[in-house]
Amino acid sequence: MKGGILRAYIDLLRLHFGFAWPLLFCSGTVLAFTAYGGFSWPYLFTAALIGFFGFEAGMVLNDYVDRVYDSRDVERRMTRYWRVFGTRPIAEGLIPARHALTLFAVLALTALIFILTLPYPHSLFVAVIMGYSYLAEVFYQVKKRSQSVPLAQLVGRTDFALFPVAGYLAAGMPDGAALLYFLFFYPYALAHLAANDLADLRNDIARGMKTVPVLYGVGGTVTWIAVCTVLHGIMAVFFAGTLGPVAQAALVAGFLLLVAANVIIFRGGGAPEAGMRALPFFHVAMAVYAGGIILGFFV
Repeated sequence: MKGGILRAYIDLLRLHFGFAWPLLFCSGTVLAFTAYGGFSWPYLFTAALIGFFGFEAGMVLNDYVDRVYDSRDVERRMTRYWRVFGTRPIAEGLIPARHALTLFAVLALTALIFILTLPYPHSLFVAVIMGYSYLAEVFYQVKKRSQSVPLAQLVGRTDFALFPVAGYLAAGMPDGAALLYFLFFYPYALAHLAANDLADLRNDIARGMKTVPVLYGVGGTVTWIAVCTVLHGIMAVFFAGTLGPVAQAALVAGFLLLVAANVIIFRGGGAPEAGMRALPFFHVAMAVYAGGIILGFFV
């Protein structure tokens, strides 16, 4: 029983992806160190903890808000991808909803405690973004149940796009580099979400979710992903001007991975199976972007 509960919490937190959130958050932080100075290992470690606990809280909130709808899944392919033991712990009753809500509060409060150790006004910047992101996540989960245009996606993905910006503001100030990071990452976030929803199309139909594939069909989704990828590539050119050569090379490598993902989706006719094969390319691209920015700071 104890082992089962542990596995349920690992799935709830998607812990096998846990390394990615500090990596992405800290990519913004080291970019701010480049512009403003002030680097120290304790400061960077604090930023990593903020990124980890803050994003994990969002993961729990995601499952809590969608707990009833997640119980309507008709296939488990995406569940197995995102959750190493293949369970939806709240929807399946493995973790009581009230326990999950408590865990969200504990994780968010832990992130806030670390945020408050940052000097002012950096602490304020990050706390405001964290609060907004949780509200945007709830809006996204609720709004996508009933909409005729993808407002949930357009608003909801701002939280993901702001995540590395929050890392930047943990050590820097609102400036052109922060804006460019947001404008670079936001089209990626929209393309990534559409690919994720494409892979999960059958479940979203069963849940009654109005995702991009449900609203516009697979052909429209292929176009959506391609257009967002092109916009992402255009913004990468401008964002690259704030980066050194190592990070610039990472932007090229990551973008090529996204091009490969688009090719997979296109050749697969926009089928959910093609979206599933393409999804890892999106995630590796994100890790390459963030890792390249961090590596570029130290070499």
